[in-house]
Amino acid sequence: MIRVRAGLSRKHLLSLGPPMVWGAMAITYKLTCPLAQQNGLRARIVTSAVFFVVGTGLVLQVRCALLRELREAREVAGAAQRVLVRPLPARVAGLNVAATQLSADRGAVIGGDLYEVIATEHGVRVVMGDVRGHGLAAIGTVAAVLGSFREAVHDEPELGCVLRRLERAHARHLRERARGEHPSAEGEPDHPVAEEFVTVLLLEIRPDGEVRVLNCGHPWPYLLGPARAEPLTRAEPLPPLGPFPLPAELPAVGCGRLPPGEALFLHTDGVEDARDGAGRFFPLPAVLAGAVRAGPVCPQSVLRAVLAALLRHVRGRPADDVALLVLRNDRRDVVRQTPGEPVGHRAHRLT
Repeated sequence: MIRVRAGLSRKHLLSLGPPMVWGAMAITYKLTCPLAQQNGLRARIVTSAVFFVVGTGLVLQVRCALLRELREAREVAGAAQRVLVRPLPARVAGLNVAATQLSADRGAVIGGDLYEVIATEHGVRVVMGDVRGHGLAAIGTVAAVLGSFREAVHDEPELGCVLRRLERAHARHLRERARGEHPSAEGEPDHPVAEEFVTVLLLEIRPDGEVRVLNCGHPWPYLLGPARAEPLTRAEPLPPLGPFPLPAELPAVGCGRLPPGEALFLHTDGVEDARDGAGRFFPLPAVLAGAVRAGPVCPQSVLRAVLAALLRHVRGRPADDVALLVLRNDRRDVVRQTPGEPVGHRAHRLT
């Protein structure tokens, strides 16, 4: 700690050097130059010009120092944000992956949306979530949910157990935040932050291509195939994490198998709820259908098409955080679909 403080002190002293030099030049001119001692018009013009040059140099020096510190602060913040929501690899266990996100807060890389794709012994497991609110205020909840997910997906064989781990982590985070906001309160708060919640979509793609989903108040994914884009399922989702406890039974929704060449499109509600100047919602199904109409599904092309259309729709300024994730099955050894079983429609309603 002492070394860090000493380093900061030296850095601050070095940053004060150039302004001191400019000030010393102005004082030296005023005290030693004979022209500066005269009161004539010519002397006043020269003196004003000298002080103008000195002042301009001082302002430029301070501006450069501030821009340098701002650039360093942004680099540190960007590195911290990339650790929290890590860039996804291009391929995960035979799946082609493309993802991006936009924060509604200017200058922030991430906000209240979260996603992660992890290959486990149980299959590839995916989380997509949306914390109430947006921007920097929601990052603490994002860190709690993602940290719990990254541990639970390797330990828990069932998606329902993973979801319960996320619920406990979210509740613990809210209790700790409530204690921090009200340190004088005795004991545990009964309802620490009652209005806080997070929507979560858990998705599992097994080695044979079978897709299973648990949804807590989140938009359902879309199934993308050659010249088609349709909802993966229309089952009733569970309530978001936070306001109500999870039910005793958490059966995952079976959505059939994902054939090679087809893809899943996951998103947050900041996409479908985006409005243009006339108040019209973003037509996501039509944009997805147009993105896959030309030929085989390309995750990167779909992502670019949706993002470009969304930015045009909102004129470059989304009102809410946005996250997009596309997963295409590039595996070859996938078990074939049962005859008569349509892909994406073998789902049951949660009770």
